[in-house]
Amino acid sequence: AVYLEREVARRTREIATIQDVTIMAMASLAETRDTDTGNHILRTQQYVRLLATALREHPRFSAHLDAQSIDLIYRSAPLHDIGKVGIPDRILLKPGQLSADEFAIMKRHAQLGYDAIDSAEVKLKADVDFLRIAKEIALSHHERWDGNGYPAGLRGEQIPVSARLMALADVYDALVSRRVYKEGMPHSRAAAIIREGRGTQFDPDVVDAFDAQEEAFQAIGASLPDSDDDLARKKQLFQDALNDNE
Repeated sequence: AVYLEREVARRTREIATIQDVTIMAMASLAETRDTDTGNHILRTQQYVRLLATALREHPRFSAHLDAQSIDLIYRSAPLHDIGKVGIPDRILLKPGQLSADEFAIMKRHAQLGYDAIDSAEVKLKADVDFLRIAKEIALSHHERWDGNGYPAGLRGEQIPVSARLMALADVYDALVSRRVYKEGMPHSRAAAIIREGRGTQFDPDVVDAFDAQEEAFQAIGASLPDSDDDLARKKQLFQDALNDNE
């Protein structure tokens, strides 16, 4: 009996590891074509878990955020931008502001990400919890609390909890992180922008959880910085795309 219990535990860990490796491989593939670095994936994963844990006992979230669901959200989060593999370089890597037509194409990455994960799930012929969460995040992390997001214009509680958490984590990281085309802004300014989005862009309670965990957010960012080598690699990718478009 003890042997069987140990064997089941070992196989369970092995399956979880295979899933994690698959997720990170897929996420890294998307990252090779984007100006985001690999550490963006790791930081947003940590931010999402931090927010979920902070909201676990909240009356509005407790039914959605037990230990298992928080783990699934954490493990699925790296796939939030997997759909960017389907966006042309001329748009994905364009410096400056996108035109209305270009932005319409960029917005397709949410649906493309959902479709890619859904296709994998169909081929497996099984419902897999972490893929269900990954689909939610990929599809809906650009929805806004006020209904002005995309792709479906979901509003308020219509937006899955996992996507509401990712929405804030993704925006915060985009604001404070260095990119090929910009410097990162100070935490204080980024935090002010997040607060300005309370009740419009973001779920108010998710913003409140961010407020309560500000120091932890800063600590995560400091522990997973984008190195000069990361940015140099991205700069070359960026330059190559510009040259190809000339």
